[in-house]
Amino acid sequence: MSTRCLAITLGDPRGIGPEVVASAIRRFREQGEEGEFILVGPDGMDPGLGNYEGVGRFDGSERSAGILSARAIERAVDLSLAGTAAGIVTGPIHKPALRAAGVVESGHTEMLRRITRVSEVGMLMAAEETRLGAPLRVLLATTHVPLRSVPDLLSSDLLVSQAMLLHGSLETDWNLTRPRIALCALNPHASDGGLFGDEEDRVFRPAVDALRSEGVDVEGPIPADTVFNRALNGEYDAVIAPYHDVGMAPFKTVAFGTGVNVTLGLPFIRTSPVHGTAFEIVGTGKADSSSMQAAIRMASRLVVARFDTLAAHI
Repeated sequence: MSTRCLAITLGDPRGIGPEVVASAIRRFREQGEEGEFILVGPDGMDPGLGNYEGVGRFDGSERSAGILSARAIERAVDLSLAGTAAGIVTGPIHKPALRAAGVVESGHTEMLRRITRVSEVGMLMAAEETRLGAPLRVLLATTHVPLRSVPDLLSSDLLVSQAMLLHGSLETDWNLTRPRIALCALNPHASDGGLFGDEEDRVFRPAVDALRSEGVDVEGPIPADTVFNRALNGEYDAVIAPYHDVGMAPFKTVAFGTGVNVTLGLPFIRTSPVHGTAFEIVGTGKADSSSMQAAIRMASRLVVARFDTLAAHI
C-alpha cells in the first residue's frame, strides 16, 4: 500500500461532488503534488483521472442517490481497512437522500462510526490557514442533533473522552508535543457564575479537573464570544465546541474555502470539504473546488504523518 493512496467518494450524484472532485484532482496534479487516488461513485461517472470503482447505476431518484452515496462510503472504507488505501476523502452527501435510502445515521461521521465499529469518533473542523492567517481547529462535542437535545447530551464524561481523542490526534497527526485545548462554554458568558445556567459548573469544571489530572493542557469553560478569537490569536491549538452551530459559524466565517472536516478515532484518515451538495449551482461552472483541494491535501499530509509516527515506533 502507498502511504499516499486515497479513496475519494464523489458524494451525491446530483450535487457538485463529482465536479469539485475532478477539479481538485486536476489542480492537485497541476501543482506537482504527489498522490494516488481511487475514485468511488456511480457507474458511468468516471472522470478519467485514474482508478475508478463503480457502485451501481444512478436512476435519477433521491432514493437511488442515497443508496449510491452510502455504497460509495462503504466501499471506500473497505479499501482503507484492506490496506489498499491509506485514507478516504468524501464528497458531499444529501441527508434526506440517505434517509430515503433507509440509512438511519444523520451524516458521514455517524455512518463511519457504525461501519468501522469503533467506540468513539470526533468531528474536527480544521483549517491550517484562515482569512485571518492563523489556523483554527474546532471539535464539535455534539454533532447533528436538535439544539434542544444538547444540554441533555453534554456530560463531563463526553467532554473528557472527546478531549482525550482530540489531544491524541493533535499529538500523533499534527505532531504537537503539548496541545493547548480550550473548552467553549454552553451558556452566554459561561453562565456568569450560575445566572444563565449551571452546566459550566456542573459539567465543564469536573471535565477540566479530570483532563488536567491526565496531563492535558486544557482551559475552560470560556465564553463562546471570546474563545475563537483567542484561538486565532494563538492561545490555543484547538477549541471544543459544545454544539454544532456555535463551532461551525465562526469556523466557516474565517475558513470557508480552506476548512476541512476530519473524523477522529477511525483506523484510517478521513477528511471532507465543509460545504454541502449545492444542487442550485450544479453544472453552472460556479462550484468552487478549493475546500475539496484542502481536504485532499490535508488527508495526504495526515496519512504521511501517521505512517511516519508509526514507523518511528517500530
